[in-house]
Amino acid sequence: MYRPLPEYLTIKESLIEGLGLFATKDIKNGTELGMSHFYWGEKLMRTPLGGFYNHSDDGNVVKTRTDSRFFLVAHRDIKAGEEITCTYTFYE
Repeated sequence: MYRPLPEYLTIKESLIEGLGLFATKDIKNGTELGMSHFYWGEKLMRTPLGGFYNHSDDGNVVKTRTDSRFFLVAHRDIKAGEEITCTYTFYE
């Protein structure tokens, strides 16, 4: 069965902006949360994961690139209930 988000993430109202991604379980440092963006030819596309994380200058995940795909990876332990944030690098 297709799941647009891992079972340990949910979307709900954010205090940062609109809707955001939140951990439903503790997430260990180094855990790959999934693909957030990918290039389809010249066009950058978002996945459901990439469409809902909010910006922070001190985010708890980083984007890593593999070929034409971008993945979110926890760069510290994230507690259940904590919002998933990353420094935006695609938009100004």
